[in-house]
Amino acid sequence: MFVKKFIAAALMLLGFAGLAHAADKPMAAPVSTIPAAEPENIWVLQLSTGGPVRIQLRPDKAPNHVARIKQLTRAGFYDGLVFHRVIEGFMAQTGDPRGNGTGGSTLPDIKAEFNDLPHLRGAVSMARADSPDSANSQFFIVFSPVMRLDGRYTVFGRLLGGMSFVDAVPRGEPPAAPATIVKAWIEADGPDAPRVPLPAPALDAAPKPEPVLTDGVPKL
Repeated sequence: MFVKKFIAAALMLLGFAGLAHAADKPMAAPVSTIPAAEPENIWVLQLSTGGPVRIQLRPDKAPNHVARIKQLTRAGFYDGLVFHRVIEGFMAQTGDPRGNGTGGSTLPDIKAEFNDLPHLRGAVSMARADSPDSANSQFFIVFSPVMRLDGRYTVFGRLLGGMSFVDAVPRGEPPAAPATIVKAWIEADGPDAPRVPLPAPALDAAPKPEPVLTDGVPKL
């Protein structure tokens, strides 16, 4: 009986010691969670390869980029645009009304919003020229993880579904028969929502210089 009581007392003391030791350790940082995918932040691209592609936008990480995507989408800007640069194992790039990588919208360029979202498969990131603050309308969807782009290009969303339709986009720089965005819309609006025209450029605004041909995203 004495032995049993001794063992029980010893175990209790060890337990208190363990709790005291654990209290000295800093608590682990909470794991960040992905916000719920609400219709207002779901971007839908109907591709000529079959579509639709559903993308969760992340205004919590790149608010200005998401606002630009929504504005251009609601203006019908992306409807009919081609995937002009598609590299196997890397990414599919689109969003240029000229279809050659030199174009953009009439809106001002956006300042970079580099964040901790990685360039994993299905990530959607903004293309740009040499300047970090030169993103405008072009974007790319990642085929395979490309972590070297992290912190250098602004990821603003990631696919929720339809990656097979992105995988089916013809490759090339440019492709011989490029795939197109048949139509783009915000899920909260629906595909048949009326379009909202972009504001006209200010009359006294200096014209944008003719852009130099750029890949928008570095080569592998």
